[in-house]
Amino acid sequence: MFCRTELLVGKDCMKQIHTKKIIIFGVGGVGSWCAESLVRSGFLAITLVDFDVVNLSNCNRQLQATHTTLGQRKTTALKTRLLDINPHACITECTTMYSPQTSSQFCLHNYDVIVDAIDTIHNKVHLIREATKTQAFFISSMGAARKIDPNLIRVSNFWNVEFCSLARKMRKIIKKGEVPARNFLCVYSIEQNKNALELIENEDAKCQVNGSIAHMTAIFGFTMAAKVIQYVVNGNDEKI
Repeated sequence: MFCRTELLVGKDCMKQIHTKKIIIFGVGGVGSWCAESLVRSGFLAITLVDFDVVNLSNCNRQLQATHTTLGQRKTTALKTRLLDINPHACITECTTMYSPQTSSQFCLHNYDVIVDAIDTIHNKVHLIREATKTQAFFISSMGAARKIDPNLIRVSNFWNVEFCSLARKMRKIIKKGEVPARNFLCVYSIEQNKNALELIENEDAKCQVNGSIAHMTAIFGFTMAAKVIQYVVNGNDEKI
């Protein structure tokens, strides 16, 4: 099934793709599309990390979210789809939320590629600090919410990310503590959408929900997958 991919990248690269071990943190709007692209490209060993279940509000942007999968674990619904694409893939589910308290459960040094597509800012910062201590290729998604123009999506070193409120908040937190051990790539958007509305779901908890849409989260995810593939094609030497 990978003959067309092999024509593009070559036999030797295809062998490398088959052997790489990948872990994806967060399989929602961005991570789910990244996972599908990687499986369709020939990656076989993928661990999916997400604690949440499929909700109706996920159906506007998350790959595995349909009326049929409502209430299922996001990892389970996505695993079913990925194995339907390639039954020979080895898809591992982990339904534990990544956090400073649970980080020891994840042996990051065992992976060749680490993909960060989680939302919670403090957990995200912690993952970045830990992932950059490994030899794995690491890429992180910045905010895909409140964006609608795919022409404004960019890839850059974390410290060079511009016009992204999430990256800005993260840098403030990082500068107060441990700085990442090395540089890493981020997918982000320079779009400033001042017309996007915010919804406060819970007035007591002040839970803010930002608008998001499928084509933006998908392109974020596909871009991350593209960088992973380029990393392998370039002989595990991705310029950052």
